[in-house]
Amino acid sequence: MLSAIDGSGGEHVIDSLADIAPDFAQYLLEFPFGDIYARPGLDLRSREIATIAALTAIGHAQPQLKVHIAAGLNVGLTREEIVETIMQMAVYAGFPAALNGLFAAREVFAREA
Repeated sequence: MLSAIDGSGGEHVIDSLADIAPDFAQYLLEFPFGDIYARPGLDLRSREIATIAALTAIGHAQPQLKVHIAAGLNVGLTREEIVETIMQMAVYAGFPAALNGLFAAREVFAREA
C-alpha cells in the first residue's frame, strides 16, 4: 500500500530506524498503511487530502507533510488541490501553520517538476 502512495515502498523509513527502533519502523508502516489506508470507504486521494490537512494543522510535521504532499501527487491530486487544502487550514489551524504548509508544498513541487 505505501508503495502505491509514495513510490518508495517505505524502505527509506525502515532503513532510517533500523539502528535505533526497528520494531517502531514496522509499526509505523503496518498500522497506517496495512490497516487504516487499506480500509474501504475512502479512496487514496481522499485519504491524502485528509492527511495533508492534518499534518498542516499540526504545524510542526514538515518532513511528514512533504512525504504526503508527494504521495498526494502520486495518487492524482493536483498542485491546486494540495494548495487549496493547505490554505483552508489557515481558518482552523492559523496562518503560521498554513504558511509552513505552503512552503513545504513549494519544496515538493520544485523537486517534482
